[in-house]
Amino acid sequence: MPSLSLPTIRCRAQSNLHDHPMQSLALSLLRGIAALEVAAGHLRSEIYPGLRSLQDPTLAYQVFAFVTGFAHQAVVVFFLISGWLVGGSLMNRLHQPRALANYAIDRVTRLWTVLVPTLVLILLVGLAMGVAQPGAVDLSPTNDYSALSFAGNLLGLQTFLVPNFGGNYALWSLTYETWYYVQFPLLALVLFGHGRFKRAACAAAFVVLVIVLPKMISMYFMLWLLGAAFSRIELHCGNGLRLVLGLLTMGLFSYYRLTGSNNELVPESFVQDMICSVPLLLLLSSLHQPVDPSSPRFLRINDVATFFSEFSFTLYVTHLPLIFLAIHIGGKTVGREQLNPFVAADYIWYGAILLALIGFAYVFYLAFERNTFRLRRAVKDWLLAPRAERPAVTALSPD
Repeated sequence: MPSLSLPTIRCRAQSNLHDHPMQSLALSLLRGIAALEVAAGHLRSEIYPGLRSLQDPTLAYQVFAFVTGFAHQAVVVFFLISGWLVGGSLMNRLHQPRALANYAIDRVTRLWTVLVPTLVLILLVGLAMGVAQPGAVDLSPTNDYSALSFAGNLLGLQTFLVPNFGGNYALWSLTYETWYYVQFPLLALVLFGHGRFKRAACAAAFVVLVIVLPKMISMYFMLWLLGAAFSRIELHCGNGLRLVLGLLTMGLFSYYRLTGSNNELVPESFVQDMICSVPLLLLLSSLHQPVDPSSPRFLRINDVATFFSEFSFTLYVTHLPLIFLAIHIGGKTVGREQLNPFVAADYIWYGAILLALIGFAYVFYLAFERNTFRLRRAVKDWLLAPRAERPAVTALSPD
């Protein structure tokens, strides 16, 4: 029987996952599950008819649609984890030498190491499908495959200045992430920086961004900040309260999955997402109980969580162009672009395609995302090392 004890809260001086293996495991597990949920949900919505369009859907399909319908909630989890990890890390080293330069290189290499080859992949898929036209460089802001759209997606301008490149609508959340990476250091310098002029300049830049960016980006920034804030909080409680927080989180996510706003981000969806986020973050902040990280059970679970977490970003950005290609191939070869929810064998096809998406994402990860730290170190060696100590351009030291 889980024990129920009176909880206490304290604020840590720094966030450090290395001291809390259970917390690290939970974050990895959440990130991997969230990416799988997004890919599974988008695949179901693209190759199966919508649940509401069916007159008498089977119970199996209703359960299937429900389970694969948490893409919105998965993105909320991504925002919270990003705030926790990225925001917490910057707060830890804000006053260290070259902290902002290191932070900028970290964020750019994190995004572009995956995003640049992904945009190339999207272009190749578009050419294979015949929806992207080879020829002169197109600078049209309305063309999904134009050079301007390519550059805009690298800079986080999709959805409000340029379209999602190649119709990959999963890229919308990278707009939010990109600007959170810019807004957070500005806000941190306003609150914790030195020098009145520097703090005033950062405050002015932050206000300008709030004004010019779409309002939902700044509204959901509060959710991202909540993740950063909880990275410093330790909730001391018994397993009984942890169980309550876990069940409450799952219950709220399920309730709003059925009754809430789960499409575009709007003020109503922000309220529901904030309500869901608090118990989840409280649960994460309580996972600092002692655990043996060398125990076989922990190692097995941690290996699985780490495996899926490591290529979650790659899976998130690459799955949609591959789904579009699979639909195109299905239409050309067998004359079918959708699966039938009343045919059991079609669920096998769904599973096979999903496994193919995961497998491709893992190979893509091995080629690009896995090398993020090597590229990051090389860039820092080149840009931040004293001129006399800079390595040759071709030097890429191994991990």
